[in-house]
Amino acid sequence: MLSLVEKLFSWLMTGFLAVFTIFFNMYLLLINYRSYRKKHKMNPADFIITGLSMSSISQQVLAYTWQTMDVIDAVCRLGTVEAVFLVLTFSFKFIIFWTTAFLIFYYGTKLVVEPVHCYTRIQEAIVKHVHTVLAVIFVSGLVNCVPLLSVLTYHNGTTDLGDCGSIMPSDVNGRIYVFYYVTISDIIPGIVMVKCSISISYHLAKHLQDMKASTNGAHGPKLGTQMRVIKMTLCLVCVYLCFVAADIYTQMTVVLQRQNTLAFMVLFGSIYTAVSAFVLVYGKKSYWKELIASYNLFLDEFPCLSKLKVDEASCPQPKTIDYLKTEGWVCKEF
Repeated sequence: MLSLVEKLFSWLMTGFLAVFTIFFNMYLLLINYRSYRKKHKMNPADFIITGLSMSSISQQVLAYTWQTMDVIDAVCRLGTVEAVFLVLTFSFKFIIFWTTAFLIFYYGTKLVVEPVHCYTRIQEAIVKHVHTVLAVIFVSGLVNCVPLLSVLTYHNGTTDLGDCGSIMPSDVNGRIYVFYYVTISDIIPGIVMVKCSISISYHLAKHLQDMKASTNGAHGPKLGTQMRVIKMTLCLVCVYLCFVAADIYTQMTVVLQRQNTLAFMVLFGSIYTAVSAFVLVYGKKSYWKELIASYNLFLDEFPCLSKLKVDEASCPQPKTIDYLKTEGWVCKEF
């Protein structure tokens, strides 16, 4: 069981991370909204990122609210309300993971184009119906987590429970459901991400090798904006794998060892949403340049902080773009 000091530490850290999570995700939402106002449409990648940002903000607010109630409500007068907030937190975590996997899948289909592929038509069908797929993800996240209310163990006067609602199922059906939730929310989207990242990495290495051979090593191959997107997708996968290992371990300690460490599980989720939001902003060149410009403009109001300015370096398009087009890489701004 977590002590009061550990709960307070997790609560404070979650609140600190919530500031960064909401800031970066609100920035993404505002940028996409401005783009929609100008073009009167939103490309699929921006639409997926918008859904991911909204889910991250909602999950962060729900998680911090649950932790606040868990710390303040020591006698569990609002046990049912806390249980609902906890279930909604897990629901949005499900949505965030699957939306991230869908985003990486989308970038994978756009970055790597193969004329012959065993499921090319399936990929094309999924990409063409981005709005429908995202709606299915949102509905599935809520539907799959509703049974969690029956699995929660409530504070009933015993001394072995430190929280009002804990995922500590004592029956076989409850444990089966928890393992089902871990599989469908953590493992399966992770498999999708790893598959897409392997495909992108393989074709990236292959094309870089071909490009280096075609130039006789005269200069290092460059991909410009596409390389930035590739780094973003691979970084998102690495961040997810690090988080999912900690998340699965924490859930197993809760279910199998009956140690109520849900506060740390929520803290790990806050770290993941904050880091992934930063990676999304940095991965989009236009987003990052505008954020740096706004940051420097803000520092202009305070001359004493002028040393904290960040150089706004411009990156010209490389001459190898035409070659990439002929080799199967889609070269455009994502």
